Amino acid sequence: MEEIFVCPECGSENVEVIRERGRELTLRCNDCGNVWHVTLPKLIKVPLIVSKHEVSFKTFAELPEGEEIRVGDIVETEEDEVRVTGIELDENRRVNRAKVEEVKTLWGESLTYPKVIKVSIYLPKGITQAFRVKVPRDEEFAVGEVVEVGGYTFRIEKIKTERKMLTHGKARADEIVAVMGHHIPKARARRSLELYRGYRKESSEGR
Repeated sequence: MEEIFVCPECGSENVEVIRERGRELTLRCNDCGNVWHVTLPKLIKVPLIVSKHEVSFKTFAELPEGEEIRVGDIVETEEDEVRVTGIELDENRRVNRAKVEEVKTLWGESLTYPKVIKVSIYLPKGITQAFRVKVPRDEEFAVGEVVEVGGYTFRIEKIKTERKMLTHGKARADEIVAVMGHHIPKARARRSLELYRGYRKESSEGR
């Protein structure tokens, strides 16, 4: 992760490193000419388990010693951007925040992998048709819109997010766990959603 420096005199980010000795840097602002020194924090390699839906991978994140990490924070690895979903300390104790040096393992969700959402479509006679779909994380879904999945057209009546159940309004796919609604035969769908077939198959066909 590239470090961004701000000039303490003028607030400019147009800053260059003119000397580097280990974690000791000498910086110069190209706007006002101010020169100053900084000491970069020591980085600690923290074990990180990254989830790509049903598959998890072990890696690590380099984080500054002395800083606090929280559930919901975003960290970077060499290959991925990850949102922290769990923090584990010694004795398998789970917390919502901790100092970096106290952390035994971080758990997280890959933000470069598509969001996988559950879809429940209610059919006559109490039958429910269930699917999983993959969508871009910044895509939005709204209660009331008509969509098509696996040959079924339905109107979204409820959106379950990580925090609450919505019966009106909209939400970003990144926050959504599931959408639900009744089948509407012959209705015209606003869009068609792509079925998710599992990590192994998606990955092998993407090569």
